[in-house]
Amino acid sequence: MSASTATTVPAAIRRWHEVAEARDIAGLNALLADEAVFQSPVVHTPQVGKAITARYLTAAFQVLNNGHFRYRNEWFGPNSAVLEFETVVDGIEVNGVDIITWDASDRIVNFKVMIRPLKAINMVFEHMRATLTAMSA
Repeated sequence: MSASTATTVPAAIRRWHEVAEARDIAGLNALLADEAVFQSPVVHTPQVGKAITARYLTAAFQVLNNGHFRYRNEWFGPNSAVLEFETVVDGIEVNGVDIITWDASDRIVNFKVMIRPLKAINMVFEHMRATLTAMSA
């Protein structure tokens, strides 16, 4: 988390941090609005709906949220936030941002992920594909 104090972090983002740190699937489902949209760095079309958004974020918990994952900086608007993260997966440094928008009930309605560099995008794509495939089995 950035230098922001807990009192300045919006409720939706405080809940997101709790859910992500614990990899809490039930908490994730409670945090997502029914009409939530997930925007992937590699999938062309937005993934619409709570179920598919939860599925992508659950896979990301497994792929990205490892012992190296941390949020470096955070910027907040009235109902949105940009959270810059970094992690290491298979020895490759991954840098990216989560752009999160929430509704009046502090439930996430849009979750967009952007990742760099290209080598990291390709590696994360392969890991996400394998994880999502395994989740379907």
